[in-house]
Amino acid sequence: MVISGFLLDSPRCGTDSLLYNACGMRLDTSQQLRIEQQMKLSPRIIQAMEILQLPMLALQERIDAELQSNPVLEMQEADPDAPGPEPSEEEYSTDRGEEQMAIDESGKEDFERLADLEDEYGPDLLNTDAPARPVESADGRDRKMDAMANTPAPEECLYEYLMDQWMFVEMPPAVREAGRMVIHHLDEDGYLRTPLEEISAKAEPPIPIETLREAWRLVKTLEPCGVGAADLGECLRIQLLAEAATGRDISLEMEIVSRHLRDIESNRLPQIAKRMGKSIEQIKIAIENISHLNPRPGLLIGRRTAPIITPDVIVDLDEDGNVLVDMADGNVPRLFISPEYRRMAKDQRTDRPARQFLRNNIRSAQWLVGAIEQRRHTIRRVAEEVFAAQRDFLDQGAEALKPLPMADVAGKVGVHVATVSRAVAGKYAQTPRGIYPLRMFFSGGTTTASGEDVAWDAVKAKLKEVVDAEDKSKPLNDDQLAEELSKHGIDIARRTVAKYRGLLDIPPARKRRRY
Repeated sequence: MVISGFLLDSPRCGTDSLLYNACGMRLDTSQQLRIEQQMKLSPRIIQAMEILQLPMLALQERIDAELQSNPVLEMQEADPDAPGPEPSEEEYSTDRGEEQMAIDESGKEDFERLADLEDEYGPDLLNTDAPARPVESADGRDRKMDAMANTPAPEECLYEYLMDQWMFVEMPPAVREAGRMVIHHLDEDGYLRTPLEEISAKAEPPIPIETLREAWRLVKTLEPCGVGAADLGECLRIQLLAEAATGRDISLEMEIVSRHLRDIESNRLPQIAKRMGKSIEQIKIAIENISHLNPRPGLLIGRRTAPIITPDVIVDLDEDGNVLVDMADGNVPRLFISPEYRRMAKDQRTDRPARQFLRNNIRSAQWLVGAIEQRRHTIRRVAEEVFAAQRDFLDQGAEALKPLPMADVAGKVGVHVATVSRAVAGKYAQTPRGIYPLRMFFSGGTTTASGEDVAWDAVKAKLKEVVDAEDKSKPLNDDQLAEELSKHGIDIARRTVAKYRGLLDIPPARKRRRY
């Protein structure tokens, strides 16, 4: 065998000029020929894959970054009624002359540029599952700093919000410091789940437990009401006491929260009414009042807003019921290469370093324009095949979804399955029934009693429909739900019903019952 470049064989008899080590093994150098197949992605392919997976907003951000870093790239604001400039053959041609954009057949310049891109974008460039972001532009500007300068200030966090109130509360200095420690240990829901003994031990010097208790009592008086509680029951009681201060009678609600929270969770209203000597109607009114309280007061401060979703494709039906798929890229600027810079790149009077700089940027711009156009074409073709297969969804909704493997769409489009996966990742389609992620339309499924294929999402939609239509005074258990689904031709096991019921956040039958 070969170890560290030397060939090790067992010793042979006879005399020769070979060397042997102390163990009697022969040491000799050797040369070996090996045939291997390796796949190396060219920079063009890498860039095309990166552009393909970008959602619409990320694509616009990428284009803006390229427009700032590449001087030869220009844009025309998108106008659906006015076609953009048509690229000439000259724009995409490459000749062998020095004044033309010479490209080495070996791809040496391409891979040198790939190395430059790795330095610019970092090691995540080849990780095409996550879009890369430029670190620094060609003009030396830090893109991260630019992004930070144009990003709105973050919302105030719960700790800062409470400390702003804490500084105005009158108390001894020791209690003030203890309160700061208590506020620091509140979780995002506004609860103090850390024992006071642990907080006392962490402090330098340790804070007496009595001082922490006094600080904790004052923290519970801060806004939002209910913050600083140790558990859900205390959080609700703090809010009920605040309502009692306004003159409301909350005695029944307070007793329910103090003694019957577990019964409320299990929907055992008759037992609560019997133990408290009240009617079920009175208990229902009290529970309705309790439901208006906030079980997570901390989330009222600094709550994250929902992300903005911009569809990549618009799907509609024409007068004859045919599917129409259009790209929702009206806000994406039309890119083209500056004719002036193209002439300068070919002009012998231009300095050689300047010509080389322009050639590299023109080639980079060509790759970007081509990658964007390829992205547009691929996403549109994938969407056309998806909605050709899911045509019934546009008329009937999620219940009409059919099983659709990505391999089937990839075969019809003529691309690899991984390309389809990238094309739908993070992309959304605007349909007559709302905006949906494209990936939702790819799923497995089952076969109905009539032999029709049904996607799992369609099964979940039918399950929700059955639950919504049930008699809430006598809700259906999982076995009964399975029987109801079988009446619609969907035969699935009870455990599958329980699984999908959990995915849909539908509680079990005893918790759905209404009295």
